[in-house]
Amino acid sequence: MTDRVVLAYSGGLDTSVAIPFLADKTGAEVIAVAVDVGQGGEDMEVIRKRALDCGAAESVVVDAREEFAAEFCMPALRANALYMDRYPLVSALSRPLIAKHLAKAAEEFNGTHVSHGCTGKGNDQVRFEAALAALVPDVEVIAPARDYAWTRDKAIAFAEEKGLPIDVSKKSPYSIDQNIWGRAIETGFLEDIWNSPIEDVYSYTSDPSVPREPDEVVITFQAGTPVALDGRALTPFQIIAELNERAGAHGVGRLDMVEDRLVGIKSREVYEAPGAIALITAHMELENVTVERDLARFKRSVDQRWGELVYDGLWFSPLKYSLDAFIDDAQKHVSGEIRMTLHAGRAVVTGRRSEASLYDFSLATYDTGDAFDQSLAKGFVQLWSLPSKIAAARDGRLG
Repeated sequence: MTDRVVLAYSGGLDTSVAIPFLADKTGAEVIAVAVDVGQGGEDMEVIRKRALDCGAAESVVVDAREEFAAEFCMPALRANALYMDRYPLVSALSRPLIAKHLAKAAEEFNGTHVSHGCTGKGNDQVRFEAALAALVPDVEVIAPARDYAWTRDKAIAFAEEKGLPIDVSKKSPYSIDQNIWGRAIETGFLEDIWNSPIEDVYSYTSDPSVPREPDEVVITFQAGTPVALDGRALTPFQIIAELNERAGAHGVGRLDMVEDRLVGIKSREVYEAPGAIALITAHMELENVTVERDLARFKRSVDQRWGELVYDGLWFSPLKYSLDAFIDDAQKHVSGEIRMTLHAGRAVVTGRRSEASLYDFSLATYDTGDAFDQSLAKGFVQLWSLPSKIAAARDGRLG
């Protein structure tokens, strides 16, 4: 039986060259799998045909936009997932989804190998292969760029030698990965961490310093998941897409950070995630209104660990599954509406309301109608501070 390599195919130079290279190197048929996660750009049918023109035995295109938004972005939102308290896991969320469809194709086409275009320096190799190890543990992985030291110069020469239908003249100064949840930009002049990003870097967001009229939006949540904008029921994908446009028009969601990569190096990354940042900001505020104090405190530590697991490629891991169960339970009362103003690079919460609110006006007010019995506070404060008082007396006694 002929070996078959299932390749994660983007339509770009590296993965297009990988098709004839893998066929030559392994003698196997190559099955190209392109997954639409809302990255935009070229038409997916054009990408499908290009894979065939480059020598693929089969070319599969998967429209996973709604699946990605509902089953990967929404769990990240419920977990307020921000790696290093800033990065909303743009690329880290798409990799397990792509791996899932690679595994499905490997089973459908009797694939003996799976391949991706990642280098040995980044996080994505780990994300793909950790996911594949959980989903199709008996299938071997080949990574041409990493395993065969495949450089861009070699790829261009190989493409020209084979006469592949790829325009190798257009070379972006940046390495870009994008999907509906956001956009990641790195390399080029950004590798000097003293250099400021220029407007040319950005695509999802407009310059926040340009004067514009503010945009007010009301986001409706049900059990931690957004279900409507301004009273219009929408799917998760539609909500993210609309907020990308509306928040992006005001420059919301720009990030410039030096990031701790899983492989142990620090890397300068520029991100823009207008919809993600607006939604996480709104979701956090609704949790402030509806989640009890101790649960909220503990969930913050769970959220951080959840984000680290996903960043590290462990989407399909026992701990991640268990944290999912905790987060889902913690979201059962996170329903209501958040009003936000989008303006000058910020998404600012200006109103919140919920049937499940724990905010009690009669207890919070300092005006007439205050129902809080302040006479109880004195004894509470004395008992609360008693351990510290006893310890301080002990320390004074012992010098």
